[in-house]
Amino acid sequence: MILLDFIILSIDMAKNTDENWTTIIKPRNKLFEVNLKEIWDYRDLLTLFVKRTITVAYKQTILGPLWWLIQPALTVIMYMVVFGGIAGIPTDGIPQPLFYLGGVCMWQYFSSCLTGTSNTFVSNSGIFGKVYFPRLIMPISTVVSNLVRFGIQFGLFVIVYVYYACVGMAPTPNWYFLLFPVLVFMLAGLGLGFGIIISSMTTKYRDLQILFSFFVSLWMYATPIVYPLSRVAGKQKWGHDVADIMCLNPVTPVIETFKHGALGAGEFVGWGWLAYSFVFMLLTLGFGILIFNRVQKSFMDTV
Repeated sequence: MILLDFIILSIDMAKNTDENWTTIIKPRNKLFEVNLKEIWDYRDLLTLFVKRTITVAYKQTILGPLWWLIQPALTVIMYMVVFGGIAGIPTDGIPQPLFYLGGVCMWQYFSSCLTGTSNTFVSNSGIFGKVYFPRLIMPISTVVSNLVRFGIQFGLFVIVYVYYACVGMAPTPNWYFLLFPVLVFMLAGLGLGFGIIISSMTTKYRDLQILFSFFVSLWMYATPIVYPLSRVAGKQKWGHDVADIMCLNPVTPVIETFKHGALGAGEFVGWGWLAYSFVFMLLTLGFGILIFNRVQKSFMDTV
């Protein structure tokens, strides 16, 4: 009788112990599974990773975060000399510094998210093998830290715009500029989606990382950053308008909508192309999460 009471008491204690766990780690049986509640529970860790990324970025440099402003400024000056001066590419009547800076800010946010998340597994293999936390925290922290950088660079764009407004040369924005938060979200989603796909593939094939860096450089010239889309509109290639072919690049409608809304440059690409980019972003993000969840189960055996 005493033994039976002891067994019952032990079972009750085990049940109470199981119910009082603060975190229960369970294997994921579904490939497409995102536990948003778990990610939210680790929001403090996400904040720490964002702070770490921002702090380490320019550690032991003299100018520090000022490089976030110097880099786009020097890039714009180079574009003005090469594309605006030597090549003589028009900017749809927009002052060159504004035209180039707007495109550079948007593109650098996308490319930074893309290249930063594409190295998630390889660069964080040490911490992944020692402690458990939702693996998506790492690429998400990269996107958020780059958003801080983008905010600072966009502040430079606002300052330049105010200057041209004071001298009476500022272009007139339109209501499409209200889509700005959605456009930034789309760039973040595209960068995150493509980045985690590449990250999942580079765990086995490191050569892809080198090839991908080269591809990103070419991708920029396939996007209307240093030239307006109107420059190629009306030209025919393979029986189609070159502007429509370029809009197959999901980043193009986003950049063009921003330029048209903020600077009044060119014409709106159309809701159809913008919806195409948004759906493309959702599909890329979904496919990326699917591959990410599959690779994270066994990537420690390959990195």
